[in-house]
Amino acid sequence: MSSASLAFYRRPARLSAPWFLLLPALFTALIICLPLLYLFLRALHAQPDVIIEMLVRSRTLLLLVNTLGLAGGVLLVTTIIALPLAWITARGNIPCKNVITVMGALPLAIPGYVMAYALIGIGGHYGLATHMLGFYVPRPEGYWGALLALSLYTYPYLFLNLRTAFSELDPRHENTARSLGLSEFKVFTRVTLPHLRPALLSGWLVIALYVLGDFGTVALMRYDVLSYALYTQYIGAFDRTYTAWLGLMLLALAVCFIVCEHYALGTRQKAPPALGAKPPSRSRPLHPIAFVFSVIFIGILFFSALGLPILSLAYWLAQVPAGFDYANLFYSLMRSLGAAIPAAVICICMTLPVMLLRIRYESALSKFTERVLYLGYAVPPLALALAFVFFSLNVIPALYQSVWVLILAYGVGFAALASGPLRTAILQASSRHEEAARTLGRTPRQAFISVTLPALRRGAVTSFILVFLVVIKELPITFLLAPTGYSTLALGMFSHTNEGLLAQAAPFACAILLFSGLSVVILLRSLREAVSTNGKI
Repeated sequence: MSSASLAFYRRPARLSAPWFLLLPALFTALIICLPLLYLFLRALHAQPDVIIEMLVRSRTLLLLVNTLGLAGGVLLVTTIIALPLAWITARGNIPCKNVITVMGALPLAIPGYVMAYALIGIGGHYGLATHMLGFYVPRPEGYWGALLALSLYTYPYLFLNLRTAFSELDPRHENTARSLGLSEFKVFTRVTLPHLRPALLSGWLVIALYVLGDFGTVALMRYDVLSYALYTQYIGAFDRTYTAWLGLMLLALAVCFIVCEHYALGTRQKAPPALGAKPPSRSRPLHPIAFVFSVIFIGILFFSALGLPILSLAYWLAQVPAGFDYANLFYSLMRSLGAAIPAAVICICMTLPVMLLRIRYESALSKFTERVLYLGYAVPPLALALAFVFFSLNVIPALYQSVWVLILAYGVGFAALASGPLRTAILQASSRHEEAARTLGRTPRQAFISVTLPALRRGAVTSFILVFLVVIKELPITFLLAPTGYSTLALGMFSHTNEGLLAQAAPFACAILLFSGLSVVILLRSLREAVSTNGKI
């Protein structure tokens, strides 16, 4: 949304924010900041020399190197996958491009820990490969197993960004560069790549933050990184101060990635100037050899990212024992729904006043509350969960190990997901109708409830669905904060897989995939609505 559009929908700057928006927005910022503050306080309990010793010990440095190495490896592999796939679907003359685009985004329906489960289920003496092919295939594990599982799950984040960037690039700039005698390689590096830079950086940031916060995949693959070490340190009840510092290190790495992305975008080359109305992008005919390699590349990718996980899941579903406890599966489903529904409602209640302040009553305070809202989403999930552990023990011990602390942590961690649809709904709901209600004698609160809130209904429903579907498959926060004996679909699937009971884990994985598939459908629908006017999808 342009600044002119924002100015049209905003309330005049001279009007102060009403109390019924200001107080909830400040309360939201307080809820997000307090647990993180307690994490800092818990980490500072140690003496300075002890802190230095913890930070420079060889295990800490190894965890840091492993974490950065895994994040760098995933970024490299996802770029190798996403960049050519985005070019093929946006520029290449290849049939069924819309179908390929949809299939390229479908791996988002397979969470990283489910992808790891599927890959583990292929190998081993009783795995899919041994059963169907008749020879033993080692189970993936360690760095390479985690790298493969995370890359196959996260590459769509970069692919969708790059495909949109390719579609929006004016082809006349590239044609002009070719007419000046530049080779295709120089056209790509000097003209195309600078335009792709923002899409690359934003996609890389999302992937890097996910890898930092991932727990399920690295735990199943038995690879020691900061998130996995934080979990084992906390569960083992060893040194809680060291656990707090591991959480702070995760948070510091996330901040470093965000700052690097911000400064890289700030120093990016300017986009080429507009040359008038942009002509529609035309598909470029592929050389026969390039066409064959493109088909092979797409086939191998989709077989690895979709075919193998589906085959593995189907195989282990067929191995589910006759005495499987389906009542436990139903119980886990009800627990997941019982946490996801109130968490989605809390996210909307936290986000709505912040977005209204930011758009209708812009000020330094409204900008601050909006940035704090996104802070909760940027914090790695295990670090956020650990912060809530310390916060609940010190402030509200009666609620420790209760489902309400878990739901509140969901709200803090995923409130930013609700901001996009709510922001769009607020911008489309003109404040003039609310002003007209006031002229008819209604108080600001009455006008807001009777006029503005009904206009935001569609955005609130979309936000509810997005948060609900993300919470259904959430694992790291649930693992640390769920009450004893509280089982969700994600916890049931992970615990069975961690114990080597792949057949018992299959029904849980299947249920998670059903909900994850719904989230991908919503994502693709939103993307199609956003660009359908340009005919890009």
